[in-house]
Amino acid sequence: MNDAGSPVERVVTLPGQGRTVVWDCPGQPGAPTLVLVHGATMTAELNWSAVFPVLGQQFRVLAFDQRGHGRGLGCAGAYRLEQCADDIAGLAAVLGVERLIVIGYSMGGLIAQLCWRRHRQLTAGLVLCATARSIAGLQWARWAKLMMPGLMMPAMAADAGPMPWLAGLRADLIGTHLLGRNHDRADRAWALGQMRRTPLLTAVSAVSAVYAFSSHDWIGGMDVPTAVIITRHDRVVSPARQRRLAAAVPGALVYDIDGEHDVFLTAPGRFAAALRAACQAICPDGVIAGPDGPTAGRARH
Repeated sequence: MNDAGSPVERVVTLPGQGRTVVWDCPGQPGAPTLVLVHGATMTAELNWSAVFPVLGQQFRVLAFDQRGHGRGLGCAGAYRLEQCADDIAGLAAVLGVERLIVIGYSMGGLIAQLCWRRHRQLTAGLVLCATARSIAGLQWARWAKLMMPGLMMPAMAADAGPMPWLAGLRADLIGTHLLGRNHDRADRAWALGQMRRTPLLTAVSAVSAVYAFSSHDWIGGMDVPTAVIITRHDRVVSPARQRRLAAAVPGALVYDIDGEHDVFLTAPGRFAAALRAACQAICPDGVIAGPDGPTAGRARH
């Protein structure tokens, strides 16, 4: 039997959608459920493997590759973040989970916001990491968005025929821009290997969807306990944008940590500790608070 902090891999079929591989860490009996949502070009293993031993001691933890990424569900047509949010609800239904806390990193933070908007009865709380209300205008995202027509046009051409050169291009070509310089070669090589599990076309489409996202008009109505983890030295999603997200969410807790956009790789222990503190704060005493729970304060780590 696996101990409380050790995940097991499960193949789960979502009705009408297909099969996906889920990391499932049972936690303590009756523990609140967390679902971890990774960023664009990443995988659940890359983004979250270091936090399982920490979170899994107290919570039930679920993680899976997002559509088109790694071993996730198939992705046909333009990438839709709303569909990713619906996948979380579909997984919860299959597993019999009625309430959960959605933890999102970068693109995953946008999906987490959408999960609250589209599935409010399911979403008991949010932890938003290294993310914002919008990333429109960020240089790396603009570059990826500009790549989209050049990749999509030949891929969609009726007479294009097989294009092995396109199929061979992988997400690490843009994902490398999400990694900083403060890790050793082995860590970087492993991270890029994880990114190569995802086709470049899917990654660019996902980034295009990220670029188009904005929650400015509705995030002020968020009514569940929320924490925002700010990566102080982030060069991908600026700390200023992350702080504006936190300011827009009523009563949001704020956790500052030293690190760039890849802090989960360069300082996994620091990231895991902040994430555990945030989860404990929004569900004190191991109980998931509802929308009418106590008003959150502000914390800094």
